Amino acid sequence: MKTLLSVVILSLAVIPVLSQNSPESRTDHPNVHKIVVKEVLQTTSYTYVQAEENGELQWIAIPKMDAKVGEEYYYYGGTQMGEFKSKELDRTFSAILFLNGLVKPELVEGGGTALTVSNQKSEASIININEPIVPAEGGITIAELYANKEKYANEIVKVRAKVTKYNTKIMGRNWIHIQDSPANQGKIDLTVTTTEEARVGDIICMEGRITLDKDFGAGYFYSIIMEDGRIVEQSK
Repeated sequence: MKTLLSVVILSLAVIPVLSQNSPESRTDHPNVHKIVVKEVLQTTSYTYVQAEENGELQWIAIPKMDAKVGEEYYYYGGTQMGEFKSKELDRTFSAILFLNGLVKPELVEGGGTALTVSNQKSEASIININEPIVPAEGGITIAELYANKEKYANEIVKVRAKVTKYNTKIMGRNWIHIQDSPANQGKIDLTVTTTEEARVGDIICMEGRITLDKDFGAGYFYSIIMEDGRIVEQSK
């Protein structure tokens, strides 16, 4: 189950800002859903919520959170699965929706919140890394970072790699995903938060502080992340 859910929550999902009293919000953003919690089942790492939307019930699986019956939440996107069995609960769900998280109404309704995405732009494509990228002088590889994460926790490091995904203006930050080796392609990458801009396919050298077990809320959890990164080198 952990492997399946880790795949589901790898990519960031963004909930557009809605107006609480705007009837146009549902037609402008048809994939945004508002639910009421009817039942909660907790496991070690995940929360299962029976949600009601427009009189219909469905089960939702999310990274562990403190959800309570009667609370309202928004969600966006998700992956639907059929006949999914939770070994920990010893229960099979005939249908269940996997999400990266639920968002409280106060973060969505009325605008002007941390999840505001007024001009959100996302670039993503399959990027092939044909040969290892030479580390920056005084820098490290992503594999080295993952292998020795405790050593680099709270330290400022430099990593030269290729941009494989780029999202802007999420929670007031730009999010850059980088990889540096064909051996680890599709297996490990490094996520960087920054105020600077990048392009998918560019080779950049990022410098920033490494944080471990970072929880931004709403299901955005990273075991390793570089924060407040700055681009010290950039090329196509």
